[in-house]
Amino acid sequence: MVTNDDAASSGGSLRSRLGRTFWALNSVEMLERLAYFSVRAVVPVYIMQADDPGGLHLTAAHKGTIYAWWFVFQSILPMFTGGYADRYGYKKTMAFSVALNVLGYVLMAFAREYWAFFAAIMVLATGTAFFKPSIQGSLAQILTKDISSVGWGIFYWVVNLGGLAGPLVARAVLGHPHTAEAWRNLFLASAAFTSLNLLLMMSFKDQPSGASKTESALQVLKRTLVNILEPRLVAWLLIMSCFWLMMYQLWDLHPNFITDWVDSSSTARALHHLPNPAYFTTETPRGLQVPQELLLSVNAGLIILLMVPVSWLVRRIRTLTSMLIGMGVATGGILVAGLTADGWVLILGIVLFSLGEMLTGPKKNEYLGLIAPPGKKGLYLGYVNIPVGIGGFIGSKMAGYIYGNYGEKAVLALKYLATRAPGHEDVDWNGSVATLERAVGVSRSDAFARLMERTDLDAAHATRLLWDTYHPQWAVWLPFAAIGVLAVIALAIFGRMARRWSDMNA
Repeated sequence: MVTNDDAASSGGSLRSRLGRTFWALNSVEMLERLAYFSVRAVVPVYIMQADDPGGLHLTAAHKGTIYAWWFVFQSILPMFTGGYADRYGYKKTMAFSVALNVLGYVLMAFAREYWAFFAAIMVLATGTAFFKPSIQGSLAQILTKDISSVGWGIFYWVVNLGGLAGPLVARAVLGHPHTAEAWRNLFLASAAFTSLNLLLMMSFKDQPSGASKTESALQVLKRTLVNILEPRLVAWLLIMSCFWLMMYQLWDLHPNFITDWVDSSSTARALHHLPNPAYFTTETPRGLQVPQELLLSVNAGLIILLMVPVSWLVRRIRTLTSMLIGMGVATGGILVAGLTADGWVLILGIVLFSLGEMLTGPKKNEYLGLIAPPGKKGLYLGYVNIPVGIGGFIGSKMAGYIYGNYGEKAVLALKYLATRAPGHEDVDWNGSVATLERAVGVSRSDAFARLMERTDLDAAHATRLLWDTYHPQWAVWLPFAAIGVLAVIALAIFGRMARRWSDMNA
């Protein structure tokens, strides 16, 4: 549905055709994403990095569990909250979500134990679960088919504007080293950014959903469950779940992988001509490096530069075809970025991954928006988060196990001390980090320092010793890439079959 203030004649400019409410909603999204990515870009380090001075020092398994349920609450709940947003109003739902997000960030600022931090994350995730379908449902009512590709592309562009600014904010607030006080200030800053949306929401009217306003809460729940049982929709959601399982590890696992293994010293030296180069680099035991959050922000920066042109170029390409190409390119990017310890090669992988994401991410929203029946835009755009939830849950648990056993530098340092270091005693390791800590007589947080002492190597050479001995890149990234390849094959089959289904062939 297009309201009077949101549409001009078909011959008007794109800006006028999109309308004032479209741009207001994008501003709300940008602030929400700025707050979110300020935290999300660095919180993997806060949760489990063994040598971060102000972090929680939890294990990879703990982080995997936190992230798994974060995905469930944030991405599976919209399957239900989307229907409620249609029924009770997008703007009311959005205001409720903003309040929950502010509370979540404040709780994160003061939670220092596992269960307290877990609970804070779940509050934040629940708020996001109500936010996504409310804003996406509003946009779906505004964007007609002739401008949907460009409109969703702009929306995705705005998401990544927040995604680019977030790590820059995190870098400015945290400084180096990361103290507990600095981490607290970052979470509170995100709460402040989010609260500004309550003011922005006064600048536009709610968008009518076209859904029944007389349904009870139980009837909305029943309709949600009945609609998702459509077999072809389930098949598409499962295929996309495999893709997002792989894709999210770039953001959720790579922060730890980069901090542990990637040598970005040559990249850091290339930044010396920038104004205030110290902002873009940090001194570490391995020498001058580029912080992981800034390396990964290349993804958001590229999307900001290229998302709108790419959306324009593929506007006439079938959405399923665009997604298929994007998934293939992104899988290649994951491999290039994951199988290297060199900063420049990592950036090349991020470039490939970003191009794939631009062809896939906005199109998943567009696809469900186009095939959604009238009055069910919010419901279907709540479904779009299900693949992220399923893939994120399984991927996070996988990452917790794989990285905690075969990828984390601190754990591999314990392994080396227990089995290979001068004067070692062989340990029959049962997979428990605690077993290694007891055998070696050193904590996981101190293991790498003890390894340097025992081998008489500096940090850079000790890191290389572990890399060459255990090859963590293969153990960590090949399983995720294999799942990405399976998703590409499955989507190719689905795309061919969809040509026979008029309601799914978009």
